[in-house]
Amino acid sequence: MAPDEFINVEVAYATPEKQLILKVEVPAGTTAAEAVRLSGIEEHFPEVSAGSNPLGVFGKKVKASRELDEGDRVEIYRPLTADPKVVRRELAKLGKTMGKGRKEDD
Repeated sequence: MAPDEFINVEVAYATPEKQLILKVEVPAGTTAAEAVRLSGIEEHFPEVSAGSNPLGVFGKKVKASRELDEGDRVEIYRPLTADPKVVRRELAKLGKTMGKGRKEDD
């Protein structure tokens, strides 16, 4: 791509209380971290840092230096608040499961 070309991408971040997806036009060759900075999402979520939060594109973790393609959605991930293995173990003690396809108790 020529250096004066632009691509359209999205930058997404969510907390339990709020979700935000911003559409951004960025220069071709922009990295995932640069797109986060250019989006201005850090103004809405001060805890977000393009340099320290893990990033992904469409659910797959990527390096901050990954160059984006037209239509990519950069996802900013939060740290886990609970270890999934511990949660499953505790639910199993109660005779419950977690995840999709879970049947409701009668």
